[in-house]
Amino acid sequence: MKALVWEAPREMALRDRPTPEVAAGEALIRVAYAGICGSELSAYLGHNALRVPPLVMGHEFTGTVAALGSTAQARNPALAAGLAVTVNPLTFCGQCDFCIHGQHQLCARRQLIGAHRAGGYAEYVAVPAETIVPLPAGMAPYLGALVEPLAVSVRVVEHALGEGAAPAPLLVIGAGPIGLLVLQVLRVRGAAQVFVADLDAARLAMAADLGAEPLDPRERDVVETVREASGGLGAPVTIDAVGTAATRAPCVAATRSGGTLVLCGLHEETSAMPAAEIIRREIVARGTFAYTPANFTTALALLAEGVVRLDPWIVEAPLAEGGRWFERLLEEPGNVAKVLLIP
Repeated sequence: MKALVWEAPREMALRDRPTPEVAAGEALIRVAYAGICGSELSAYLGHNALRVPPLVMGHEFTGTVAALGSTAQARNPALAAGLAVTVNPLTFCGQCDFCIHGQHQLCARRQLIGAHRAGGYAEYVAVPAETIVPLPAGMAPYLGALVEPLAVSVRVVEHALGEGAAPAPLLVIGAGPIGLLVLQVLRVRGAAQVFVADLDAARLAMAADLGAEPLDPRERDVVETVREASGGLGAPVTIDAVGTAATRAPCVAATRSGGTLVLCGLHEETSAMPAAEIIRREIVARGTFAYTPANFTTALALLAEGVVRLDPWIVEAPLAEGGRWFERLLEEPGNVAKVLLIP
């Protein structure tokens, strides 16, 4: 089969690789679409500790069941050859305290398909049977590749709002795919005023089209704008969907005293943070990495219902052009919200 292999920082190559052998409790998926994630862009640069080359990345993917291991249906009775599916790429032990209480994303033995094992940037990928989720009847197949990033966004908003109503104003820094999806989940939760800050004019236009008040930091001071909209107090909730020192610091500054800062961007693994300000103003800083199985189910339902979208800013490209699209997304993403690679 053909696979896109990340071989070193900024080096991708289309290679011939053996089609994966399917273990007893696994299924072989014929990949239809595989998305490029921001965490994979960081890995491509050599900035992500989870991923080590050579590696077939790709954890946002969808396709059809091509073959079943001998015990796959016993582990997931919904499976059948030819079934259109998506995959929850987080695997876990199922036995620890976190797993027992539905917090599978915190399992100490969790692994990510596309990081700890070969992922979806290939014609075929073998995955544990229990990670496979059938797509609802009539759902457009490409939407299956958006379930995973939307699940991340559902979890972000869960951390940001809890069970309560959405306050105003809110701030999201970053209008990449996660930022745009977080914006929409906030709107689903009733958020009336969401500022979205980014340096890319095309992405700010996407955010505006999805109901945000766009902020270009080169034209308007993000912190002052948010404070003005909140009577000088700051936003009750701010979300950093980029993950650099340059975005984390203004998120802290824009958060009202006693408010909540949610950190989900991972562009820089480490950076300076204004810790004294967090302490003195009693800001609650929450990290969020992935999602629960329930979040994944919610994301699938939102896409199936047409409540959340990234159209018309999705690009479909051949797998062989993956390296070029990694470079494009790093240098000048423009009016592209998500690239879906097609093996």
